[in-house]
Amino acid sequence: MSIALPPRLTLATRNKGKARETSALLGGRFALATLTESGFIGDIEETGGTFAANAIIKAETVGRALNLPVLADDSGLITDALNGEPGVLSARYAGVHGDDSANNALLLERLRGVPAPRTARFVCVLALSRPGQPTIIAEGVCEGEIGLEPDGCGGFGYDPLFYYNGVSFARMSAEQKNRVSHRAAAARNLIDLLDKRHASDKTD
Repeated sequence: MSIALPPRLTLATRNKGKARETSALLGGRFALATLTESGFIGDIEETGGTFAANAIIKAETVGRALNLPVLADDSGLITDALNGEPGVLSARYAGVHGDDSANNALLLERLRGVPAPRTARFVCVLALSRPGQPTIIAEGVCEGEIGLEPDGCGGFGYDPLFYYNGVSFARMSAEQKNRVSHRAAAARNLIDLLDKRHASDKTD
């Protein structure tokens, strides 16, 4: 008896840790490969004005280059008191891509004097590009608040400042965070969309 292997899917990242996390969120439905493992060379210009636009750009750029199914995500933090900042600039809010300390410091400075609750939300958009088929989009949102100072040493990005039900993401275990995070919600929504399309295809 043969055992069916999960379909291979390129994830638009070079980070193996992110690939493992995404694979877990997708319930092992796909065998994920990083850009490096799939042979993609070059950079991707994220010029979109929304999370969805940037996710689509990444997925479709890599998909065209490799002629393979590609999953990409774009995510960030939206703060109500700052009219949506940092938004699509979340990773480079302070000017340098991926400088978490500088990004957090700038966010706190911009929020100086703003009283609680400083409502905010993390947003994640997943884009699945497949050769010859329309790109599938799934979004996930996690509502919370921005704290007065960083708390906890886990996670990454704005996790030390983002509080969900009174606890910062940086104080949660990976399992706790993966139950409530924006990325987890987007993954669940993507699986739901794929299941519905598969069921529809079987009845056509």
